[in-house]
Amino acid sequence: MTSANVYITDFWTGEPDVERDALAGAAEVFVLEARGEPELLPRVADAAGLLVWHDIRIGAKTIEALEQCRIIVRVGVGFDNVDCEAAARRGIPVCNVPDYGIEDVADHAIAMMLALLRNLSQFNSDLRATPPRWDARRNERQPRLRGMTLGIVGLGRIGTATALRAQAFGMNVIACDPYIPDGCGRSLGVAMVDALGDLLARSDVFSLHTPLDETTRGLINADTLALVKPGAILINTARGPICDTTAVLRALESGRLAGAGLDVLPQEPPAADDPLLAAARDPGHPAHHRCVLTPHAAFFTEEGFEEMRRKAALEVRRGIMGEPLRNRVN
Repeated sequence: MTSANVYITDFWTGEPDVERDALAGAAEVFVLEARGEPELLPRVADAAGLLVWHDIRIGAKTIEALEQCRIIVRVGVGFDNVDCEAAARRGIPVCNVPDYGIEDVADHAIAMMLALLRNLSQFNSDLRATPPRWDARRNERQPRLRGMTLGIVGLGRIGTATALRAQAFGMNVIACDPYIPDGCGRSLGVAMVDALGDLLARSDVFSLHTPLDETTRGLINADTLALVKPGAILINTARGPICDTTAVLRALESGRLAGAGLDVLPQEPPAADDPLLAAARDPGHPAHHRCVLTPHAAFFTEEGFEEMRRKAALEVRRGIMGEPLRNRVN
């Protein structure tokens, strides 16, 4: 029986059956259910590995206390909630799971786009009313998808999957991504544009698929939204802080944005009095039917969720056993 301990720090509250199976013979697995970083110490001081979800941040103070840690794995794609530099200073590799749920998030982005373009929220509300309202022309803007332009901000795995789905509807796809080598867009039939402003001015719908870092935090703000094609739709299934939701709300009110589909928010879960949620609840506000909100759920399918957990745990196993790592990010 090994004495190595691996801790699931946050979010997960069930049995770690998948993780225990993946780490059998290498480590014992414990679920901490921490709601904030202060709850971690001293409980993780003896950790050989950490499985970190997205509800808390793992900062330098915690990392400095990890005397036996051989690996930290973010159970997901984004790793902005782990201080990768502090971990690197301690010689602790940080890894993620970049290839889980690609189809799931892309599907969710397209579903949000379709819900907004086809006015599903308004129609559904009309027919639930008493008396029901039967009016196919209720939506002022009901464009045909074929021939519309979708702008992808970040043409990585999920951005690419989203682009391919949009092309199946006959949409023209353009993308902006300074990290994509020349020729990648052409091989996908996606026209690359150099500047975000150019993409925003040309897109009927623009979908965000970038990681969160200092170059993308607040990327969609009052200034960039002023460049958006009037009546465009914003989709964000990436990270909440990429969008200034106050600016998004103002753009919905002014009509600059015809709709917004947001799976992620700057604060998760949002405060009960969050202005965007308040507007979405208000039947008289433009956001009531023109803002589709979901609770950071784009990644979730039964198959994808288990796949993500297993891949994260297997990476921890590789780290503990001294085997080559597959997805180191620091």
